Amino acid sequence: MSEEQAQQLLYQMQMLESYATNLDQKEEAIMTFLREAISSVESIRGINQNQEFESLIPVGLGTYVKANISGTSKILLDVGAGIMVEKEHDSAINYLESRIKELQVALNETASHKHDALMRLEQLKQEMNRLIQSASPPQQ
Repeated sequence: MSEEQAQQLLYQMQMLESYATNLDQKEEAIMTFLREAISSVESIRGINQNQEFESLIPVGLGTYVKANISGTSKILLDVGAGIMVEKEHDSAINYLESRIKELQVALNETASHKHDALMRLEQLKQEMNRLIQSASPPQQ
């Protein structure tokens, strides 16, 4: 085994480990968004459109204000770049459900990429072990 081969394998292994770690973080972020989207759909569905109710609205740092919410209120959705769009309940649910599907696809793709990276990393570890064993003198 040449030192150059070992260094190249080690570098590839480090890059794959870093890539897998990044994919792990991406997976966690997608899961967070997915849980939030599902919770939002459930909350919107729980609003009785013929009734007004009181709720607590977070204003930051564990601080809340009481607010009356009308069941006929429209839903404001952040569609990106700081743009809010006003939608009816059903339309908001449809939008969120489509986002949930997109997030599920992204989660599956990320999991697949992570699996591939971990499989390749395992192959490189086995290759490194073979190189180390072939370079070491036979024991008597």
